[in-house]
Amino acid sequence: MSVYPESSVVVNQQVPNMYPAPMTTTVVLQQPQQAPGKLVCSREGHRGWSSGMFACGDDVTNCCLAVFCQELVLMDISRRTGENVCVTCCVPGGLLAIRARLRTLGGIQGSICEDYLSLSCCYLCALCQMQRELDSMGL
Repeated sequence: MSVYPESSVVVNQQVPNMYPAPMTTTVVLQQPQQAPGKLVCSREGHRGWSSGMFACGDDVTNCCLAVFCQELVLMDISRRTGENVCVTCCVPGGLLAIRARLRTLGGIQGSICEDYLSLSCCYLCALCQMQRELDSMGL
């Protein structure tokens, strides 16, 4: 006669592994480096803007936001380009830097001078263009 009742018998119970799997270690003796004097990408960019400066009618929602809620649009553009949301309002020339960053991220042709003129002469249109470009890029 058994001391244990039949209901307490455990069949096919797997014992958990108490020891972790062996670990492998990779030692990097020399960091990979870029060849001296080599650019990662072209300086000029490989494409133009996805929409023109005055294509505000193509996206009326962003146009209205730029007119009535400029601060929100500026914060959104900063966030979507990977910058701090305060850059455009607290850093002198911050929006110019954000526009240049957007051109670099998207491989868009242009120059700082063109960015400056766009923002100085057609501020709201430039904001709308940047929003449309970010939408086009999926950011």
